[in-house]
Amino acid sequence: MRNIIAGTAGHIDHGKSALVRALTGIEPDRWEEEKRRGISIDLGFAHLQLDKDLRIGFIDVPGHERFIKNMLAGAGGIDLVLLVIGADESIKPQTREHFDICKLLGIRHGIIVLTKVDLVDPDIAGLVRLEAEEFAAGSFLEGAPVIAVSSKTGEGLDELRAALSKLARTIAEKDAEGLPRLPIDRSFTMRGFGTVVTGTLISGRIRTEQEAEVQPGGKRLRVRGVQVHGAAAQQARAGQRTALNLVGVEAAELGRGMTLVEPGSFAASRIVDCEVALLASAKPLKHRAPVHFHAWTAETEAEVRLFDRDALDPGTSAPARLVLKEPVMLLPGDRFIIRMFSPVVTIGGGTIADISPPGRIRRAEAARRTLDLVRAQPADRVALLVRESGYGLGVTAVTARTGMPGPAVETAAKAANLLLLPGAEPWLVDRPWFAARQQLIHDTAAAFHRRNPLLPGVPKEEFRSRELTGAPPFLLDALVKDSKTVVAEGDILRLRSHQLHLKHDEEEALAKIEKAFEEAGLAVPATAEVLARCGVDPARSKNLLQILIRQQKLVRINEDLLFHRTAIAALKQLLAGRKGERFAVPAFKDWTGVSRKYAIPLLEFLDRERVTRRDGDERVIV
Repeated sequence: MRNIIAGTAGHIDHGKSALVRALTGIEPDRWEEEKRRGISIDLGFAHLQLDKDLRIGFIDVPGHERFIKNMLAGAGGIDLVLLVIGADESIKPQTREHFDICKLLGIRHGIIVLTKVDLVDPDIAGLVRLEAEEFAAGSFLEGAPVIAVSSKTGEGLDELRAALSKLARTIAEKDAEGLPRLPIDRSFTMRGFGTVVTGTLISGRIRTEQEAEVQPGGKRLRVRGVQVHGAAAQQARAGQRTALNLVGVEAAELGRGMTLVEPGSFAASRIVDCEVALLASAKPLKHRAPVHFHAWTAETEAEVRLFDRDALDPGTSAPARLVLKEPVMLLPGDRFIIRMFSPVVTIGGGTIADISPPGRIRRAEAARRTLDLVRAQPADRVALLVRESGYGLGVTAVTARTGMPGPAVETAAKAANLLLLPGAEPWLVDRPWFAARQQLIHDTAAAFHRRNPLLPGVPKEEFRSRELTGAPPFLLDALVKDSKTVVAEGDILRLRSHQLHLKHDEEEALAKIEKAFEEAGLAVPATAEVLARCGVDPARSKNLLQILIRQQKLVRINEDLLFHRTAIAALKQLLAGRKGERFAVPAFKDWTGVSRKYAIPLLEFLDRERVTRRDGDERVIV
């Protein structure tokens, strides 16, 4: 089923709602006040099954200038516009403003509908047709069908349905394979069901029993039921008018301007970079000017910060940063409208470039970066975000910044020749950056070996804290694992080619240190005394001691005591012959011949090694 959303646009009382009603048989005006006054105040909704494989959802917008903000809440999700012009009045102020909004939102398809032709003679209708064609010249509606209809008599409705069917089949559907986004346009409580929200699903799918999240705010909830165009369904897909029955939230907690998304996928933004365009009819827009900001169903105030000029001239565009008063769920590529703060009239719009821009950046660089992002292909966008991130980005983070699902991110990364590191979360890094960091590890290890020939290598944590501050822990492991010249051994990094070369006096000192501990058995001397008698300076003697520990010839049982491995092995053998026996400290002293000075640390060591198990004041040999 092909699902296309059509929206009306045009001046008040030009018959937009009557046209939708005549086409679909559904009353789009929902409020009693609308029916009593005969004008639309808020958004109205209807649908038309044109063919077995084609359904048109209609969003009927109010035409009165006081309700433009309501019109904007519905205009963002439409695929084609029915520009409604009353044959009895021709083009009026809201015709122009609505049409400007359609152009600013990037709508590319539509039909011009001349309504109320039953009220004028053919000559007048022909004149209005010419005016409409002239009005549309140079726009996306140049050359579009111009169809005269009467919602009262039915004249032209079949022709309009046929034109809708033909045009709808040429329009690309919204992306149902992307992550779900449902901008909420209504929230209410329905007796027997509870909380219900409606909106146009602009991407992805939403299924019954699915978990969802509200942005802004991040509140989690569950979808209990789904309706598509008023009928119950197991799922809704992009391009469909959707109603959701929600569990875990009250209707009062939700409202127009919020968005339902997949949990953990996106977050609302208060600072966005964009390209902003000003209508030719607007006044110049000054740097830091306040405006009303509209995107999808959201409305808030914003400050426009121009990057490369002090004012934006009418009919031109420029990169800018918008600081929003309230956070809004946005993604790159989203279109928006800005209206003057006072008087409130539409003055321009634009395209979102980045929803999480760098905080400190030169204005000229920010301007160039923003324009690059606006025009970037997916591979270029992913590459830019990854390269400026410092340590790369996880695929999930790229999705949150771009809206691209994980597989699409990985495809774009491959096209950009980025390196994809496997792990709990796939991680993207720039290949030149990765190679440069591997070279840095090599150079650091080589310099360390030259300065410290008796030490095994650079402590990993020391390198990480100095050179990869803030990087995810696995990144250093990935750098080393892929290196051809550096290896990790425990908690140190060393060159693969590094070998320990001792001088003659160091070899003699090493042997003396080991012999002193080996001959001492369990009654070991103080370490400082052994090192003082080994025959080399203190710095080298300490390094030699570390060599014996690394070679596991000496065993450190606490900060002060070292034992030769043969003594520890003999002790374990002694206890193995007494397996299951319960004993206290005095018995242990008798078995080993050591004083309490050595007995207590040795027993604590044996507990850690699970040779013994403490049970009150006694121990059991396990």
